[in-house]
Amino acid sequence: MIGVILFALFFIFLFMGLPVGFALGVSSLAAIGHAGYPITVLAQRMFTAVDSFPLMAIPLFMLAGALMSHGGITKRIIDFCLCFVGPIRGGLAMVVAITGIIMGGISGSGVADAAAIGAIMVPEMTKRKYERPFSGALCACCGSIGLIIPPSIAIIIYACTANVSIGDLFMAAYAPGICIGMGFLIYCYVIGKKKNYPKENAVSRDEIWRRFKRAVWALMMPLIIVFGIRGGIFTATEGGAIISVYGLLVGMFIYKEIKIRDLPGILLEAAESSATIGTIIAATTLFSWLLTSEQIPAKITNWMIGLTDNKFLLLLLINILLLITGMFIDSGPAIMLLAPILCPVATSIGVNLVQFGLIMVINLTIGLLSPPVGTAMYVGSNVSGVPIPQISRALIPFIGIMFIVLMLVTYIPAFTGWAY
Repeated sequence: MIGVILFALFFIFLFMGLPVGFALGVSSLAAIGHAGYPITVLAQRMFTAVDSFPLMAIPLFMLAGALMSHGGITKRIIDFCLCFVGPIRGGLAMVVAITGIIMGGISGSGVADAAAIGAIMVPEMTKRKYERPFSGALCACCGSIGLIIPPSIAIIIYACTANVSIGDLFMAAYAPGICIGMGFLIYCYVIGKKKNYPKENAVSRDEIWRRFKRAVWALMMPLIIVFGIRGGIFTATEGGAIISVYGLLVGMFIYKEIKIRDLPGILLEAAESSATIGTIIAATTLFSWLLTSEQIPAKITNWMIGLTDNKFLLLLLINILLLITGMFIDSGPAIMLLAPILCPVATSIGVNLVQFGLIMVINLTIGLLSPPVGTAMYVGSNVSGVPIPQISRALIPFIGIMFIVLMLVTYIPAFTGWAY
């Protein structure tokens, strides 16, 4: 009965427009009252959920992302990428794909990256006669790669929920993240040739070197994160602190685009984003604890395994479930809701939890681009001024590329297994 109360009230509140964190918390409170648990359980479970050293990485990477967006890092990365693909037809679109890969290795937030890239690139692409639906869809998709490429906030949440190594997940995520980015590059090239989009002027070697020197401090950020965490120099949480300090120093003293007066606003922006995620994590943990107390994850595991013993079909069912979930719920709460339920199923059919984490994250990234609750899709629509129906059609080829990579991750373990 508790499970019925939890899910029924959660979806009722969700469709009423209540924020996800509050919908989870209020439905959990109702279930606690029905079950007769002491009300102190609410505070205890929610506090315990966020009292976690690994989860401290989230506000730190949020701060790093805010410093990046205000510190002129995005523009310098774009200028540097233009040196190499600008002279190719449709090169400006290809710059968006490359920038998405690089920025994904800095901020960890797909929606933030989509907004940052779109705000700069959509006006420039419009000036050069690129179709606005294509431009908006491209920025939304390339920004969403930040949910896959480390330091992904979604991966950190999954690692803490499923008790999996963050370092292993980070390393394994690079292959699918870069493959999706390369797929976008190829599609941009094909569309550029087909639509006869303009080329950019070729850049001299001296200019390439000048732009590289301006961008090198930005390009160093993902390298510091990867080699530091994987090399055992620091943890993901310590890496978030290091990269935040690095971003602050670069933005203030090297690029000189962050002033002392800007810091309160930057800190507030990061704090608001972190508070939103923290509320969702706390409420989702309470929700999941109530489900576990009723043995609902175990029952669902037994039910799914009872449907078929075919590993291929079970993985297909899990993918369908995750894709549908991603259409309605953002990645953070979806991971914390479904990981405790689906990880035992994955383990029972011999799927490594690192591989399964990437299956979850890619599915939910596709959800960011899918109606009715596709956050990155709405960002792409806003920055391009294109209505949702038009941008949804333009997103289809990009989602198709992501789906192909998802199938590779799902059915070819070696695609990610090299990293763990």
